[in-house]
Amino acid sequence: MKVFSIYGYTQSGKTTIAKTLIEELTKRRYNVGSIKEIHYEEFNIDTPGSNTDKHKLAGATPVTARGIHETDVLYPEKLSLPDILKHYNNEYVVCEGVTDYNLPKIISASNVEDLEKRWEQGIFAVSGRVAETLPDEYRGVPVINVLTEAEKLTDLVVEKVFDLLPDVDEKCCNECGWGCRGLTDKILKEEATRDDCIQKTSSVKLFINGKEIGMVPFVEEILRNACTGVVSTLEGYSENSNIEIKID
Repeated sequence: MKVFSIYGYTQSGKTTIAKTLIEELTKRRYNVGSIKEIHYEEFNIDTPGSNTDKHKLAGATPVTARGIHETDVLYPEKLSLPDILKHYNNEYVVCEGVTDYNLPKIISASNVEDLEKRWEQGIFAVSGRVAETLPDEYRGVPVINVLTEAEKLTDLVVEKVFDLLPDVDEKCCNECGWGCRGLTDKILKEEATRDDCIQKTSSVKLFINGKEIGMVPFVEEILRNACTGVVSTLEGYSENSNIEIKID
């Protein structure tokens, strides 16, 4: 799954970029999903006093509202991006406003001052209103006006965005030498590849409160052997079984 984010200040053109890229990727027959980050503190899609609200207050989680034309799954908390992506099975997921996870990013801005305030690692394109006034490149990154060069920006997405990387603390895993976010930046600059992440083929994943904890192969092997050793003695186990353990 290839996931990237479009971020920047309000009214800078983020939604226009997201909408256009979704349309262009879909035209190319990619299966595309999207995630929209909402920063409004009072946002709540569920109406207080509604039947689903009563279910939630009674202790159900998640709560699902299934209508004639849509299905909404409601969680009474802010989920991490990896937890949200468990509901997706797309080739591309376009995120708007997501900044709390390690993703390749398109920065959208209205002016150069805003660009400088929000500049960070992992940016592979500049777009939004500021693209109407800048030259073709800014800080070594392509500047593309999505209103006039939609196909060019889509080409860049297809060229640059890679399969989702983890976003773990460098104290847990720094085998690549750059950290997860540093590796993203290196890949976008063509100074590294996705294969430089040792977790690319991991069959053992550890999550604590929804956050993935990076592990070197040695630790993965310890966990795999310990779990398999215990579970293999239980009825219902067979070789090559998928084992899932949750600890609350």
